[in-house]
Amino acid sequence: MKGDTFLQKFLSYTEIKTKITSVITFLFALSYLFYIKQEINWIVTLVFFVSMLLFDLTTTALNNYIDTKTNHQTLVFKRGRALAIFFVLLVLSIVTGIYLVILTDIIVLIIGAVCFATGILYTFGPMPISRLPFGELISGIFYGLCIPFLILYINMPADSILSLGYDKVLNSLHFSFNIEPVIAIILLSVIPISVTANIMLANNICDLEKDIAVKRYTLPYFIGKKSLALFSIIYYATYVSNILMVILGVLNPITLIALLTFPLVQKNINAFRKVQDKGTTFGVSIINFIIIMCANTIAIFLSGIVQGWF
Repeated sequence: MKGDTFLQKFLSYTEIKTKITSVITFLFALSYLFYIKQEINWIVTLVFFVSMLLFDLTTTALNNYIDTKTNHQTLVFKRGRALAIFFVLLVLSIVTGIYLVILTDIIVLIIGAVCFATGILYTFGPMPISRLPFGELISGIFYGLCIPFLILYINMPADSILSLGYDKVLNSLHFSFNIEPVIAIILLSVIPISVTANIMLANNICDLEKDIAVKRYTLPYFIGKKSLALFSIIYYATYVSNILMVILGVLNPITLIALLTFPLVQKNINAFRKVQDKGTTFGVSIINFIIIMCANTIAIFLSGIVQGWF
């Protein structure tokens, strides 16, 4: 690392390669907007993308800064510089987040604030989420639900998903949501939630012994070998969700072509269930993420094209 440039060290420190998860999820949500023929507000959407990416870099920097201290490992930067980079990223993500709220509304502020707090508390604080048995669920929801929801919310007509209003006469807040689009978003989000959660689950399974040594008690610590069964079931949920959305009319039957990925995904599941090793088989969780998310993104996009022909 001594001969590396600042940029190379920065990209390593913030684990730029892992940002493929948030970027693909972003494209996944855009494909659904294309499918439902919803016009995209590109300015607001690009501001969201920049804010999302900056905050993703921020949380990764914080995670690496704290974890290397806990695990007595070295960083690519001196700790003082690494901390300064984290704060710069934090400020930039806050500024872009505030700008996004200015362009949108209070609901984006509320959801964004929750995401922001969750991202920081995932690693920081007296009881970091990453050291608890529900880190997989939180990371899955953070990436798999919040990103698609916000992208759809900022692009769809006002009050078509959620609405929050203030009644001056009654001096009360009114919150309401439309059941159909909310159910559609939840079902759609099962796919990114599942594949994202499984990356964290695979990581925690592989690191179980190391985590116990540093008093990090993740889900695999509590459920033991059942973790491998859960690893499989979570992937199967993505296929069930796909079929269910077609049955309910949320997606076009053309999207069922994504089911063709099952044999390849199952092969990777089998490989991980045989050997759980960070250096050799952990990568199947990332490969499966790419396979499932890309297949569904392309399938939804293609169904949007085909719909336009009729």
